[in-house]
Amino acid sequence: MGGVKVTLNMSSSREKAASSRVLHFLCEWDRGSKSTRTRMLQKFLQENSGKTCPELELEFNQASSLFLTRITTWIRLTYMFSTCLHLQLRALGVVAECMVKSDSVETQNTASRLLQSLAHGNPTYQQHVYNTLVSLLTHNSPTTTQLTLHTLHTVQVVVKTPHPAIVKPLVNFLSSFQLEVQYEAIELIRYLQQTEVRDDLLSALIALLKPTKVLQDPVMERMNDSLPIFIQQAAAAKALRILAMESHETSEELVRLGIVHHLLYAMGNQEHADAQRQASLTLVHFVRSYPLVEKHVCRAMGPALFHLFMHDAELLYMNMDGVQADILLSNKVDLSKEFEEQNTNS
Repeated sequence: MGGVKVTLNMSSSREKAASSRVLHFLCEWDRGSKSTRTRMLQKFLQENSGKTCPELELEFNQASSLFLTRITTWIRLTYMFSTCLHLQLRALGVVAECMVKSDSVETQNTASRLLQSLAHGNPTYQQHVYNTLVSLLTHNSPTTTQLTLHTLHTVQVVVKTPHPAIVKPLVNFLSSFQLEVQYEAIELIRYLQQTEVRDDLLSALIALLKPTKVLQDPVMERMNDSLPIFIQQAAAAKALRILAMESHETSEELVRLGIVHHLLYAMGNQEHADAQRQASLTLVHFVRSYPLVEKHVCRAMGPALFHLFMHDAELLYMNMDGVQADILLSNKVDLSKEFEEQNTNS
């Protein structure tokens, strides 16, 4: 028992010492002049660059959000004059990773607010903040991914021109098991379809309807590893439906890009009901919008299945047998050229 008491006392002493050190640091910051805060930031960067988020939280005794809040306030007061902003942004680089790695919701939210404040502040540093957020897309924590995507969307509207490498990590989030993450990803996709990456985005989404990994390895269809791929397939079909229904121009472009063939393939995926359902709901939009699509889909499905499809597209997967599913998986529909010629002549 004596040993336990000594251990507890030592632990308590360390916590008190850490709390005292953090309190002293924050008080010095609050009372400090510009030169004092510059020196403190330089020391902070010197001692903490390269540290993991848990190590940083330990250094600040789980109070890193308090320091981050102070940086936020200082930047808001000084960004118009670029006071030590290069140091502030370097310090932000150390702490911003906490938005995706910290277990503290308070730290995550504080980092998010700081990034948004900077993006709406000094135009010189908007791109720096934006690039920082894009680089964070490679992290996969469900809670922080949702926050990162939401923050990125806000900053994207300010920056306007998208990062050329944003498409791949963004569509990867459609494989998330978290609906909140999928929602934020789709919301950002909706905005980006109005920008320079539109063509790459539409092509990437269509490609997800026919996953190459599953095609190359049929055994994957019976493996748990395929589930994220099928979730992504379903979410891509949903995202494409939203984009097509919001823009007639996008809808026509998707037909030219071969979406009908890919949707029919996804409808044949009996390994994942939601992929079938989402693809079916998306395809019915194109069938009802373009007579040429209706003709090709009816021919590919056959009269009986097409009748069921038009009667209730959402529940078609429940009335589809294995033979019909195989027909959809092996469909050869390619109406891009005919669709283009029809539109040119009309």
